[in-house]
Amino acid sequence: MQILSIQSAVAYGHAGNSAAVFPMQRIGVEVLPVFTVNFSNHTGYGAWRGPVISAEDVAEVIAGVEDRGAFSSLDAVLSGYQGSEGIADVIVDAVARVKAANPDAVYACDPVMGNAKSGCFVAPAIPDLLRDKVVPVADIITPNQFELGFLTGTSPDTVESTLASVDAARAMGPRTVLVTSVERPDRPEGTIEMMAVDDAGAWIVQTPYLPMKANGSGDVTAALFTSHYVRTGDAADALARTASSVFGLLEQTHAAGTKELQLIEAQDHYAAPRMEFAPRRVR
Repeated sequence: MQILSIQSAVAYGHAGNSAAVFPMQRIGVEVLPVFTVNFSNHTGYGAWRGPVISAEDVAEVIAGVEDRGAFSSLDAVLSGYQGSEGIADVIVDAVARVKAANPDAVYACDPVMGNAKSGCFVAPAIPDLLRDKVVPVADIITPNQFELGFLTGTSPDTVESTLASVDAARAMGPRTVLVTSVERPDRPEGTIEMMAVDDAGAWIVQTPYLPMKANGSGDVTAALFTSHYVRTGDAADALARTASSVFGLLEQTHAAGTKELQLIEAQDHYAAPRMEFAPRRVR
């Protein structure tokens, strides 16, 4: 399997492609990473150095990959943190070119914009660009509950309202939706959930909630779910594998007491997930 991954990169720590690439490689995916920014560290520190890559330069890198004849062998395009406003057009164009070369290729969009605790942390125009231009051409989207609400103009919280919001998102274009950080009021204390929905049904998986901030964990989640789902077409299995892997990563990071994900140390959780959390069908 080959995936073109268009995301941010950091030198210190793990976020964007610097979080997503290794877990995909560890499960046997050939990843072609394209960077939208090249920062010293993720922006959660409040200070960072390094450039936002211009849309023109990102397009040039992608065009060079196309020149090598790689598009026809790509199984998927994955995008995450976009950096600048012009990247949306570059991604949409790249997806169209990849699909022209390989009609079976899919596009997975992680609509990175923010979360319920910190609000939006991207350039002001990007959330609207994601909603209006990027998400409609995606086959798979992986928003958190906050991002799902923004994309659909809804306020998902219960299982029923989250399903309704997912239906609204699927009506925009993508057929498969993974919702992360699902926090419904009636869930058992000390838990957190993810929901996956496609044409075959809807499933929710519950894991313990770890009291920590884990920048980059959403990037790992989107990468692993996309890889597993593209490989098998089974949303419930992809959800179970992703939940197990990401919980293992977070559990190991929490135990280490570090601010950065223990991405390398937790690699066995990607290659051989414990499959300890069984998804429950909700539709």
